[in-house]
Amino acid sequence: MDQEQQQLNGAMRNVSINTNGLAAATKLNGHSKDETDNVRRVQQSTVTAASAANAANKTTNAAAAATATATATNANAFQIQTSASAADKKKMVYELCQQLLLSDEQMQELTYRILHELRRGLAKDTHPKANVKCFVTYVQDLPNGNERGKFLALDLGGTNFRVLLIHLQENNDFQMESRIYAIPQHIMIGSGIQLFDHIAECLSNFMAEHNVYAERLPLGFTFSFPLRQLGLTKGLLETWTKGFDCAGVVNEDVVQLLKDAIARRGDVQIDVCAILNDTTGTLMSCAWKNHHCKIGLIVGTGSNACYVERVEDAELFDGSGNGKPHVLINTEWGAFGDNGALDFVRTEFDKDIDSHSINPGKQTFEKMISGMYMGELVRLVLAKMTQSGILFNGQGSEVLFTRGLFFTKYVSEIEADEPGNFTNCRLVLEELGLSNATDGDCANVRYICECVSKRAAHLVSAGIATLINKMDEPHVTVGVDGSVYRFHPKFHNLMVEKITQLIKPGITFDLMLSEDGSGRGAALVAAVACREDVLNSK
Repeated sequence: MDQEQQQLNGAMRNVSINTNGLAAATKLNGHSKDETDNVRRVQQSTVTAASAANAANKTTNAAAAATATATATNANAFQIQTSASAADKKKMVYELCQQLLLSDEQMQELTYRILHELRRGLAKDTHPKANVKCFVTYVQDLPNGNERGKFLALDLGGTNFRVLLIHLQENNDFQMESRIYAIPQHIMIGSGIQLFDHIAECLSNFMAEHNVYAERLPLGFTFSFPLRQLGLTKGLLETWTKGFDCAGVVNEDVVQLLKDAIARRGDVQIDVCAILNDTTGTLMSCAWKNHHCKIGLIVGTGSNACYVERVEDAELFDGSGNGKPHVLINTEWGAFGDNGALDFVRTEFDKDIDSHSINPGKQTFEKMISGMYMGELVRLVLAKMTQSGILFNGQGSEVLFTRGLFFTKYVSEIEADEPGNFTNCRLVLEELGLSNATDGDCANVRYICECVSKRAAHLVSAGIATLINKMDEPHVTVGVDGSVYRFHPKFHNLMVEKITQLIKPGITFDLMLSEDGSGRGAALVAAVACREDVLNSK
């Protein structure tokens, strides 16, 4: 066993897994926040999909050797399952989905493991090997409402990027104009020079369109990829995600690459005042209106969080001499579990997602939560249930058995149906080529969606509750952005309920939907930096 795995095991309490895939953990015994790293070494257990599948097979007496692909089917199993009653099929779906639901004991265990990994990322000695990197953002000042002036924002985090012009005015009032620009596929996987030249060209065009071509404006740069920051205006790309693979950018300062591209054009005057990621932008945007906002959360295509940390606990921060007590930390928590810390709650479907992803073995936490994977998780469960003859009388469709064609928006639409109503569900199933679904099929499909999305909400809640408990402040507002949180009809309520269960007594919190967080937040970081420059020059 290597040293890192020993350290991981040494930080975890014993969790035994029963045949239903549920954890029966020992009592917590009131560990303090400083005791997490000293709990006894135990044998880590793993929830395997096989245990849940075996239990379901014994219950139904079905020889269900079906895999997650459309090719491997068992005619005898189909015959047995398709002849089962609607009640029996409902029970089979329920039993398979138990592995997707997290017990109270497993949730408590998750918060312990997340805290342990956060500490590893913050500490200088363990940071190099930590999965949750806890990058220092060098943002130490939150908006106070006194920021004024015109600012540019560049928001790069996916297949499109936005350029924004924001005019901050009195009384928390602002004017904002923006435009979305596409990034062609050949640029996403081309050279870094191509990417930043494209961005600089769009910046120039935007400034001309909005009559600020001749002005010298500060710019905040939202760069939503794992970034190791060396200062407010210097950040090295750790790794590309979200389908990008531009050569010559990893381990390079992306602010300098942007400045170089602007200089190559020589036609506009832009001061890049700050680089940040979308979680920081979300926090800053919400903090401008709500001074209790101390956590930023993204639950969209990806998932990440940032929070306000004490300077003395951020060991990699080298700006502690300025007397300011706090600094924002970008956790990059999507990689939590890459060292096996999530294996005790991962399923066969999670492993299938990971093995077919562009980054196997990485971003384990994110793959169990985010919009990039949620629809595919549901599809894999539906495919297994169909091949076992439990759903749709064993008759699937080419779309159902094709990777990536069950979109995450379908999950939100299906769960938006009122109880007993399957209007949206039937529309989705028709798009999948499944027009003969019974009401029982629809109810089972909705239950599967509910289990996948509930687990995602509970995983996020474990992370947020851990941050709230670590900060140990009387009240914290969490600024939230991202398509899953914004559009899923139940995600907010699921999170509120679970976080309430997990936080310390006496602490209160609220979740605040960000209004254009990462864009306006980038401008606000630039504005705060300019505000500080003015103060320092006096």
